[in-house]
Amino acid sequence: MFVSVFDIFKIGVGPSSSHTMGPMLAAGDFIGRLEEALGGDAAADIRLSCTLYGSLAHTGAGHGTHRAVLAGFLGATPETFDAVATAAGIDALRQSGMLRLMHGRKVRLDPASCIVEDRATRLDQHPNGMQFEALRADGSPVLSEVYFSVGGGFVLNAAEMAARDTIVMPRPSVPFAFGSAGEMLEMGEKAGLTIAEMKRANEEAVRRPEEVARGLGKLWAAMDDCIARGLATGGELPGGLRVRRRAKALSEGLVARIGANAVPLHQAVDWLSAYAMAVNEENAAGGRVVTAPTNGAAGVVPAVIKYYLTQVPGAAADKVADMLLTAAAIGGLIKFNASISGAEVGCQGEVGSAAAMAAAALCAALGGSNAQIENAAEIALEHHLGMTCDPVKGLVQVPCIERNGMGAVKAVAAASLALAGDGRHFVPLDACIETMRETGRDMDQRYKETSLAGLSVSVPQC
Repeated sequence: MFVSVFDIFKIGVGPSSSHTMGPMLAAGDFIGRLEEALGGDAAADIRLSCTLYGSLAHTGAGHGTHRAVLAGFLGATPETFDAVATAAGIDALRQSGMLRLMHGRKVRLDPASCIVEDRATRLDQHPNGMQFEALRADGSPVLSEVYFSVGGGFVLNAAEMAARDTIVMPRPSVPFAFGSAGEMLEMGEKAGLTIAEMKRANEEAVRRPEEVARGLGKLWAAMDDCIARGLATGGELPGGLRVRRRAKALSEGLVARIGANAVPLHQAVDWLSAYAMAVNEENAAGGRVVTAPTNGAAGVVPAVIKYYLTQVPGAAADKVADMLLTAAAIGGLIKFNASISGAEVGCQGEVGSAAAMAAAALCAALGGSNAQIENAAEIALEHHLGMTCDPVKGLVQVPCIERNGMGAVKAVAAASLALAGDGRHFVPLDACIETMRETGRDMDQRYKETSLAGLSVSVPQC
């Protein structure tokens, strides 16, 4: 098994990797396929449509899915997304009702009616399903494709989804293709390497070393920039809940206490919360974030890295790359053996996975052994088991923003607890990941990013 660090961590746009980034990528892929299918048929009268199913239908409006689909039709990608240019492009579509493809070809596209929410249908393969169609004037399809947004900005079409479930793919030619935490520990012991060293060797088997180093630096720069923007921005978040941004005021209060004679011991916890909430307030506002492993959980790993750099005596900036590599190794195991999709397994797969990744990263930076790192990840994930995904009004705000702060706090506590031991522990990480998968399978669909139960219906939305 090999899931690249650059797949786990991807620069994109908020508020959701599964509901925003995924649909944007799917729409772009469909347009590319349509251009191939049309060939030289420039005169055909063709209309585009998109039907959202399951969780996408129930909470897509709050997650910006409609805008994301239209942006994908217009050629935007999560990494290149420009909100101003996209808004202008959508306004032009409203005026003309036509989308220009390559070679001057045009197809009909009405932003007001082309996206349909089918809340009664849930596709069997995954709750985040969507169908794109290009229809002739008589209603017959020129092209029809079903896509699934499986979390973290990963998108599969129907054929790829079927292959994922029925075909055993060969392991890639990387030196340490561990498919479980047990294999990871065994390989590390035999090779005398840390988890980060094995992960780096895998990355450098498919990319040049300088490309890996440059990419890791770019990821941390994007994370750090997101924290800075969030700490500097106040006001209310969009969406109608009138949620106030809190990270700016929280950090200003912490800065004001610097140098005070009496500093509360929990101040480090407050900094963790400020860093994590800053990221997820930026995400909720549709800003640029890094999936870690998803947008909804994007604040946990950056917060813990920032905490290490600013709050831990003797912290070294050159350890950040190894922290990202270690976190990605854990995130890849969870994605491969369970899920990082809140619509599939609840928030245990998002913030729970992020906390496990961050705990492992911090444990590694503080000199933990491979066994202690695996233990840290297990502790953090274990204490998120059963967490539901029940965003109020379908927005990635309540309880998502605070939940990232709490996930970061749990990650630090898990790393500290693991470092106090020798790596031996009762529940293996592999067993915890499998338990998370089974718990997600058994969880009621109403609690998996549909906003049909839990806080989303218990809290007045006025």
